[in-house]
Amino acid sequence: MATKKAPKTKAPAKKAAPQKAPAKKAAPQKAPAKKAPAQKGESAAPKKAPKKAAAAKKPAVALKIGSVAVGQAAPAFSLPADDGSTISLADLKGQNVVIYFYPKDMTPGCTVEACGFRDSQAALRKLGAVVLGVSKDSVKTHQKFKVKEKLNFPLLSDETGEMIAAYGSWGPKTFMGRKFDGILRTTVLIDKNGKVAKIWPKVDVKVHAAHVLEALAALG
Repeated sequence: MATKKAPKTKAPAKKAAPQKAPAKKAAPQKAPAKKAPAQKGESAAPKKAPKKAAAAKKPAVALKIGSVAVGQAAPAFSLPADDGSTISLADLKGQNVVIYFYPKDMTPGCTVEACGFRDSQAALRKLGAVVLGVSKDSVKTHQKFKVKEKLNFPLLSDETGEMIAAYGSWGPKTFMGRKFDGILRTTVLIDKNGKVAKIWPKVDVKVHAAHVLEALAALG
């Protein structure tokens, strides 16, 4: 007898790969809502205050430039000194007065000039002379300079520059190629009658004190 063929077994069907879920579309962004105009009676949002402009620098006060000449009455003045007192020309009547104008405390040339007068004080007093140094430095700065260099005469503070200008010691200067207005290194000798006896429009700080002594001796 013929043998029966075994029925063919079907291979199990492959499972279909799961389909990916379609990506969700991003929700469209809503446009920002427009602010409703403020109704009457409602206060609107405060506006930011505009930034303040930088304060303008005050213009320099124009000084009235004077001049002095030999034989004329010396311009009157009254200025604070380094010791807190006030010194006026009127207070010095009957004495020879040496007023030397210098640019700035504790600078090289000004220090040499000041020390020259310091070292000549005995001879200056013997000739009946009072020495006054004048600059635009403050009284406080004068005090530091005086202590540092052991100065033995008054330093007067003319912060406005009015007295300096009245004596013709303020004007154009040049330093390292820069031009500006400032204190001119000059000296004025006033006699016992309050009149200008001699003027040094330019000063050699190393020998200036000796030149002043010579002029005082010539006054008699």
